[in-house]
Formats: sequence, structure tokens, C-alpha cells
Amino acid sequence: MLIPHDTRIALDTVVDLMNTAPEGGRGEALGDVPSLYAFVEGHRVSGVGELGPRDLRAVQEVRRRFTEVFAAPDARTAAGLINQLVAAAGTTPQLTDHDGYDWHVHYFAPGASVADHLAADCGMALAFLLVAGERERLRRCGAPDCGRAFVDLSRNRSRRYCDSRTCGNRLHVAAYRARRRDAASG
Repeated sequence: MLIPHDTRIALDTVVDLMNTAPEGGRGEALGDVPSLYAFVEGHRVSGVGELGPRDLRAVQEVRRRFTEVFAAPDARTAAGLINQLVAAAGTTPQLTDHDGYDWHVHYFAPGASVADHLAADCGMALAFLLVAGERERLRRCGAPDCGRAFVDLSRNRSRRYCDSRTCGNRLHVAAYRARRRDAASG
């Protein structure tokens, strides 16, 4: 599946945004304005000015809505949720070639809030997957104590864990040890 760089960046951003939520024993990673600034800077979100508590609450709400998209029971429901997000953001598609990237499309309006920026660009990235018939690539980690979001971009759509080196490896080691215990006791 060929994904343009701007769509890939937006998919990574939506996953990272969702994974800031307090879930599975993790605390709120976007609990204050400085953490929002760090998120915006870390993801190189362009055109963001002064941020305040209202921006933080709006981004947390957009995050909650993206979580609903990932949890949607079917493509029609996911499409409706994405349509609502993108429409509420007041999208204004425009071509740009900033920061050393080739031409790509930004979907947010000039001067948009950070929440609208994320809703528009990330929502359109999710729409790209939906249109391509790839909604099942929107996943949650299969480790019982994790649940982090990820986009499975493997060729055969077989990825089960947010990170195979941590969650996947931990479960495989636990299964191996259980088999050895069973063999030793049996």
C-alpha cells in the first residue's frame, strides 16, 4: 500500500495523539499546556501560535473522537465520525511544499486552531485508509495490559502489537516460559 509522506505523518500523529490518553494504567500525557506544546513541537505541527487551556481541552476532545473512529464497528460508522471531525474543522485544502517536503495537501484552514489542524489533517489521513478499503489497519495492541493504538502497515496486515520489541516480545517470552513450566511439571 503506497501512502504519501504527508498521510503517513498524519497517521503517526493521530496514533501518538490517541496514545497520550490515560488508559491501561498509563497516566494522562497531555494534561497541561506545556505537554501540548511538546506534542505539537515533537510532531512538527505547522502554523501553531500561542496555545492555552482552551486548546488543550479541544485537542483532548479531538483525541476522544479519533478513539471513536478506531473503535467504530464498521466502515459506515467510521466514515460518519470522520466526516463530522473534518467538517467541524472547517477544512480548506491547499497545496504546500514547506520544511523541505515535496508538494502535499494540508486540509486545515490558514490560522486554524491546533485542534482543527489535527482534526482536519489526521481525519483526512484516516479517510484515505477508509477509501482504500483498509479500515482494518486501525488497531489496538493485542497485549492484554496495553491497548495502545497503531496503524498496521505490514504487507499482510498481520501486526498484532504496538511494538513487537516490547509488547510482542514480552508475551512471547511469557508463553515460552509457561510451556517450559508445563513440560517440566508434566
